[in-house]
Amino acid sequence: MELVRGVVERSGVRISYLDTGGAAPVVVFLHGLAGSAGELVPSARALWPEHRCVLVDQRGHGHSTRVPADIGREAFVDDVVAVLDVVAPGQPVVLVGQSMGAHTAVLAAAAHPQRVAGLVLLEADVHGGDPGEAAAAGEFFRSWPVPFASRAEAADVLGASPLARAWAADLEPTGQGYRPRFDPTVMEAVLQAVHVPRWTEWAAVRAPTTVVFAAESMFAPARRDAFVAARAGTRRVDLSDGTHDAHLDAAEEWAAVLREALGVMP
Repeated sequence: MELVRGVVERSGVRISYLDTGGAAPVVVFLHGLAGSAGELVPSARALWPEHRCVLVDQRGHGHSTRVPADIGREAFVDDVVAVLDVVAPGQPVVLVGQSMGAHTAVLAAAAHPQRVAGLVLLEADVHGGDPGEAAAAGEFFRSWPVPFASRAEAADVLGASPLARAWAADLEPTGQGYRPRFDPTVMEAVLQAVHVPRWTEWAAVRAPTTVVFAAESMFAPARRDAFVAARAGTRRVDLSDGTHDAHLDAAEEWAAVLREALGVMP
């Protein structure tokens, strides 16, 4: 599988994405907060070549514009549509999203039903966040002693979890050392926007949808149940392993569920 990086420019913002190319049905991947397209490459590999896979660096993340002026949820949705206009003009696609990326996928499917043929959502919610959660996330990212002298130093500081390894692998090399490809203040503001309840949009989604929760989900059981119950026809799968980042720490099971979910879509 060979990935080619493409770029869409809109409203002064650069949106970068990785693309396997090809004529197969298109699946678009959307990563979570403080992530990037790179961490979803193994998920895409599990679908290729039966599917053309497009992995988007959402605004404020990865190789896309680091500090965009607009960090509202609708701007994220418009970015997805702009990428679709390039990679799948006139062709409905399946959106696969994790966490914040799942939230983006829900809003995109609600706002542009003709563009979305299906959804696969890993660790998704539209409930709203707890007070102070976004601020705590911002403080955590600001606590990183950046720039790191090397990726190895970053790995020592950030830890050995699959998520920490993904962060270390994705660091941007600069003349002063290695830094994350996101801004902590932007991450805090983005999470605040994600935490605004969006039940109306979720209930309005028409596309066939599979929701996947990890064994050690970020969300309490009642919250997971409420999310699934709020939209008729939602298909649910619970993994036997993994955390909120199950695409990294329960990768094989997640990949199998992803393939199966695409297989049952009309």
